[in-house]
Amino acid sequence: MASLEATSELQSRLSSLSFSSFPGVTSHHCDSEPPGSLQNTNLTESFTQSSNQASMNETKEDLAKGNEEAPAELALGERGEENNSAGTCQLSAEIKEAAQMPTLPPPTTWTSAAVKELKAKLRTEKDSVVTVYRGDIMTVHVPTVPEAKKVCWEFATDGFDIGFGIYFDWTPVTSRSITVHISESSDDEDEEEELEGPLGNDDVERGSKSQTNSNLAEILPVYRQDSHLSVQGGSHDFPGEGTYLLKFDNSYSLWRNKTLYYRVYYSA
Repeated sequence: MASLEATSELQSRLSSLSFSSFPGVTSHHCDSEPPGSLQNTNLTESFTQSSNQASMNETKEDLAKGNEEAPAELALGERGEENNSAGTCQLSAEIKEAAQMPTLPPPTTWTSAAVKELKAKLRTEKDSVVTVYRGDIMTVHVPTVPEAKKVCWEFATDGFDIGFGIYFDWTPVTSRSITVHISESSDDEDEEEELEGPLGNDDVERGSKSQTNSNLAEILPVYRQDSHLSVQGGSHDFPGEGTYLLKFDNSYSLWRNKTLYYRVYYSA
């Protein structure tokens, strides 16, 4: 019995004590119920949120800079539109000029076996027999005249063929004289009034190059003609005021000079 009484007295003393009675010990009251969920400790989600926030800040800064640079870009765009407009106007003028130039009909051509007769006749006429040297081009300038309606030609060569082509220059006539211009192929390329540059063997076989002078029109491209076998002749009606360019082309020949018999005349 004595021991039970001692135990009860000890328990009553202990129950009367609290944590505050002991220095250095503090009481901590916890919730009687456990939390419904644990606190989020996902580091990846936290990093993503931080990155999204940084991206939003950078986007705001870019928008601010874009608003500042917009006037400069607009000015550049206006200048580009002005340059494009100028280029378009120039191209339109060139197209309009090309459209105004009429297409010329092809010439009437013929051949004849009377080579000896033509050569014998032309030997008696002044400046009707010439030598077109290797690599050279001879161009006969024939202006239109009010008294005639067409231009005619005949030619033949000794032993070998020669290139021949016809072009028309729409530039107003300033002289009614028929003139002859002989040039090397490189010189013919450099002159602006000439239609075509130097022609190689294949070029003469295929025809002339595209023209560079907008006032020139092609009537007959340069092709090698069998003028040593038959007389090559033809005619062309005047399309208007201008100058015919009759080209005798020996630029493809590296070794042979060509003796040319020719005559050019008008017909009503």
